Parts: sequence; structure tokens; C-alpha cells
Amino acid sequence: MKRFTRGARRRRLAWLIGAGSVVLVLAGAALVSISPAMALRTIDVVGSQRVSATDVRHALGPQLGTPLPLLDNGEIKTELAKFPLIRSYSIQAEPPGTLVVHIVERTPIALLQVPSGYQLVDQAGVIIETTADRPAGFPVIALPGDASTTSRNKEFAASAAVLAALPAGMLSKVGTVSATGAQDVTLKLTSGVTVVWGGPDQPDLKSWVLSDLLKAAPGASVYDVSAPNSPVTR
Repeated sequence: MKRFTRGARRRRLAWLIGAGSVVLVLAGAALVSISPAMALRTIDVVGSQRVSATDVRHALGPQLGTPLPLLDNGEIKTELAKFPLIRSYSIQAEPPGTLVVHIVERTPIALLQVPSGYQLVDQAGVIIETTADRPAGFPVIALPGDASTTSRNKEFAASAAVLAALPAGMLSKVGTVSATGAQDVTLKLTSGVTVVWGGPDQPDLKSWVLSDLLKAAPGASVYDVSAPNSPVTR
């Protein structure tokens, strides 16, 4: 009985010492994580081109001085949501005092003509820039002025889907684009020819077929590649 009691006491003591050590380690880690040494001092912004990195740092300025584990992610999300050109972002804490903000900006895809000039927009229709003169390298999405908002939205979405699917280098060759349905999009190239493109499917094949047609029938004014396996020129 004495040996059993001594053994039980030793096991209990060992358990208490082990538990106490874990508590001390966790407490120490918690104290270190909220200590001034872990306070946010530097905000690095990565991936910004059109978005001002200075403005982003200024918007997140109230977080400075806060220990990295205690940063207010909700407030960071609220502040970055005020930048319409930011499509998405991620943040990364780098001890002892740096926050890295990785930004993915919206990609300009087309122009909308407005009374003040032109609006450069992305596929979702978010305005990236407004200019008095037409920027080079982007087509104008032609939308009928007398159409309803619902109709205009559908035609914009169909046109933008095709433009987003175009192979690299072809976007700058398109002057205007119009649509009467999701599968009925027409491109007017800067060279003056009309391309009946159809829907956003098979963009690489359609582009390849169009390239061959332009060489084979250079005098045509209309190239229909909406069914790329059975193209038509006229």
C-alpha cells in the first residue's frame, strides 16, 4: 500500500508539473503575441498598379500599433471594399510587425461611350477609369440607347463574355462589339470587316478559323465563325 501510494503521488506530481509547463508555455506565447514587439509597424502593398498603394496604406493606418494576432480583419475588409478597382485581396502577417496586402486588380476589357467620353470597364461592368478621349487597345461595347436596363445588362454580359474569352492579342483588333443574345455576338474589327462570332465557346478555334478566312477571302466584308466547323464568308 505504501509503495502504491508513493507511486500515485509521483504520477500526480509529474502530471501537475507537465500541465503547469504547458500552461506556462501557452501563457508566454499569448503574452509575446500581444506584446508591443508584435505591434503592426509596416504595411506592404503588393500587386497594385491602378490602385494607389499609398491610399491603401492610409486606409489601413488605424491598424498600426495593433499586435498582429489582434488585427481587425472585419475592419480591413470594410476599408478595402471602398476601392472599386480591387477585385480580391489576401493579407499575410509577417512577424514581428509587418502586414503584407496582396491585391488582385480588376482587368479592363472594354469601353462604354457616355456623354462625358468613355468609361473603361471590366467584365462585371465596374468602371475602372473615365476619360474624355478614347483609350487605345479596347473595343467599344455598343448598347442601344432605347433598350431597357434589363436588355442592356444582358447584351453587355454577352459581349463582355466573348471579349473575355478572346485569345491574347485579338482584343486590340476589335473596334466595336454588339449582341442580341448570349449566343449572338458580332465583332466589328478595326480593319472594317464584320465578324459574326456567336457565343463565348471555342474562342481559340474561332480565332484560328477567322485567321485562315482573312487570308483565304481577303475581299469579304463579313466572316461568320459562329459555327467554326462550318464558317461562312460573304
